[in-house]
Amino acid sequence: MTEDLSSDTLERLRLPADPAAALTRLVEAGADRVPWPAQGRTLMRWRALAEVAAHDLSLAKLYEGHTDALAILAELHGPAVPPGSRWGTWCAEPPDARVAMRPEEGCPGAMRLDGRKAWCSGAAGLTHAIVSVHDEEGRACLAAVSLRQPGVRVSDEGWEAVGMAASASVDVHFDHALAVPIGKPGDYVSRPGFWQGGAGIAACWWGGALGISRQVLALAAQGAKPDAHRLAHLGAIDSALAGGAAVLQQAAHWIDTHPADDARRVALNARLVVEQSAETVLRHAGRALGAAPLCRDARFARAMADLPVYLRQSHAERDLAALGQIVFDQRSAAWAL
Repeated sequence: MTEDLSSDTLERLRLPADPAAALTRLVEAGADRVPWPAQGRTLMRWRALAEVAAHDLSLAKLYEGHTDALAILAELHGPAVPPGSRWGTWCAEPPDARVAMRPEEGCPGAMRLDGRKAWCSGAAGLTHAIVSVHDEEGRACLAAVSLRQPGVRVSDEGWEAVGMAASASVDVHFDHALAVPIGKPGDYVSRPGFWQGGAGIAACWWGGALGISRQVLALAAQGAKPDAHRLAHLGAIDSALAGGAAVLQQAAHWIDTHPADDARRVALNARLVVEQSAETVLRHAGRALGAAPLCRDARFARAMADLPVYLRQSHAERDLAALGQIVFDQRSAAWAL
């Protein structure tokens, strides 16, 4: 497994601008072999996610999906990972895009997939994917599928946003595509790794805010000495990052010390706190620098457009309500310093 993936390491790898090509470079360098969640080094895993996100959020979307797929395959004893393969984790379930899974006649253990999958990030540049599907009884299942086979068609449909455009999150169509089931029906959401991985997405959000904050600091250092207003915005950014980092560190420690427990409350707290932290950074970054870098600095403008879209992977008030229900049901909120 990779050691701490730092910004210096990413610079040495000279990652291409195209996220799919950059993911290939990371895989070739072994930088995708981060620790599994809940094995004692969850924070190291999240630091890798955060650094990739600070570098490029569209790349982070692909990198998080790939590393999540590897963790799922390990946790549920899925098929072996071919060397150099690049995986997606496509488990969104909009009502108008579902995939059916049926047994392949005369081939025990093999399945065939039919249907359309939405929100397939990086599909054109990946080799394999884990997809959520439904079996003949309507039960939710997981399947591993090679994307380089007849019966898999990657479209150019399904994404119109400017933010996260480079993630190429398009629709993929399956027409009798061969696949291998992973685990048992219901395993995807019932396994401990579901919420452990869900908390890890917050590390990507925090990393996106970190990347913007680094750019704000660098741009603020150019030219005249910052005035009190710009310094106040830098102070607000620093405190927001600190709050998000603290809750992620706490969540990682909890997951490592409770590897088999339900991490839903911990994950929801981490996601909601980091979402607020990232939104604070976005607000103060724009105010600190004004319109010029938003219009003239391509990297800064892209990051400022990407992060709000990535944050909408949060379910906002629905997550707040879910967390409130947990607190209410337990009747023993662990509020202590």
